[in-house]
Amino acid sequence: MFRLLPRPAVGAIAALLFGAAAVTAETYTIDKTHSSVQFRIRHLVGRTTGEFGEFAGTIVYDPAKPEASRVEATIQTASINTANAQRDTHLKSPDFLNAAQFPTITFVSTKVTRQAEGLAVEGNLTLHGVTRTVVLPVQVLGLGTHPMPQMKGAAVAGFAASTTVKRADFGVNSWTDPAGVLGDEVEVTLNIEALGPVPGN
Repeated sequence: MFRLLPRPAVGAIAALLFGAAAVTAETYTIDKTHSSVQFRIRHLVGRTTGEFGEFAGTIVYDPAKPEASRVEATIQTASINTANAQRDTHLKSPDFLNAAQFPTITFVSTKVTRQAEGLAVEGNLTLHGVTRTVVLPVQVLGLGTHPMPQMKGAAVAGFAASTTVKRADFGVNSWTDPAGVLGDEVEVTLNIEALGPVPGN
């Protein structure tokens, strides 16, 4: 589901900034303040962009054994934001996401394999009441320990990914669009910073 470009220098820089990387499995919680879930879709001959503002999840990651990693994430459908209130209301309606009936979008991993440029995370994506298996190419941006006083000593991890999903695969196409105003393909980009527990808490 996610398309990534190799950025080996990012991990090295992160290690220098945050300290030595973790060497054992760690359970991370997504830090929403420093993460984003963004998308874009064709509109006529241009593109419209947006994001989801409310999301949460956990990531279990072991750099020594990435195949044992696990991911669970939930997005609040009604938090969609395209910087246009009228459009957002329409997107949350039964014509598209139907946020009232399907308040969450979820992803639960089922398999993780090591790739030359990162990880391939296979799992079940549930959107608009439809569940499909997707494979997300994920890039590990870096691992380390948090330097800020309130999070001192907590493990921190960065991940990034992008993918393309089709609205029709999940039934998000109830709106009649004979003129082809909107594209079927939606490009999704994730930038995730996740935190381990603060030692002693």
